Amino acid sequence: MDDGLSTAEALDERVPGDLIATSKGSPWRDLFVQMFTRRSVQDSLLIPAVPEPLIVWVVSGAARVEERELGGEWMANEVREGDFFLQTSPRPCELRWRTLTQEPFRVMHVYFGLPLMRRAGIDVHGSDAQPPRLREVSGGTDAIITGQMSILRDELLERRAPSTMLVQGLASSLAVHLVRSYASDSQEQRAPHGGLPAFKIHRVLAAMQEHIDQELDLSRLARAVQLSDSHFSRSFKKSTGFSPSQYLTRLRMERARRLLRETQLPVVEIGLEVGYASPSHFAQVFRKEVGVLPSDYRNTR
Repeated sequence: MDDGLSTAEALDERVPGDLIATSKGSPWRDLFVQMFTRRSVQDSLLIPAVPEPLIVWVVSGAARVEERELGGEWMANEVREGDFFLQTSPRPCELRWRTLTQEPFRVMHVYFGLPLMRRAGIDVHGSDAQPPRLREVSGGTDAIITGQMSILRDELLERRAPSTMLVQGLASSLAVHLVRSYASDSQEQRAPHGGLPAFKIHRVLAAMQEHIDQELDLSRLARAVQLSDSHFSRSFKKSTGFSPSQYLTRLRMERARRLLRETQLPVVEIGLEVGYASPSHFAQVFRKEVGVLPSDYRNTR
């Protein structure tokens, strides 16, 4: 498993209408940062389990966000600008939301590299300390996190050449704050997930989105993260809870739902856009995954 995050710069910078920016270059070696504009309604979004702790910080807007572990019960929070989620679970989770205002709902994802977290644990607890375990937070508020995430946002979006000293200083400061303020009281050991690190899982998901209308090429995805086909398949399932082919189907259905909600494209064209040459096959898969036929889904929206 790679500890570093700098290879995240190999990701595409944009997914139209969703991904605004991705961290690149040596200033971000301890962090993997992405900024998103989220759509007003999201029926389901899978957050893969990765080794690195993740902060999701609300940059603007407000929404009712529901989350659950796969197959679990939904739990709801209303979040606004400055609120945050801290996710450390070794299991993937699922989100859905509906915005509460007309203001764009923007969020920033910040993954903290494992070497950085180990250094923070040693700094706080001494050289004999075990790697820190953090607790989950949903819809929390924290003035320190808000202040420092605001500066990271500005470096990500507004600086052609982000300051290495500033970004790495903020990364260290945030990591120490997490260890001091959000240490887990649980004595239960985290289950080893053995999944892909953050930059690799996001590289794979970007490739899936780019080729969503094509047949799954498992070897191409495995080569993108420098793994054998079998190792990649096992690691991907540990991160997401799904095989690559099952996850591609989820992505296709997510895009199809969005096109049915937001466009007037004929159902046949939507099926083609997400990789189904046969209208009947598209309808069959959509009904199995969503519960209704594509035309009925559009009518209910």
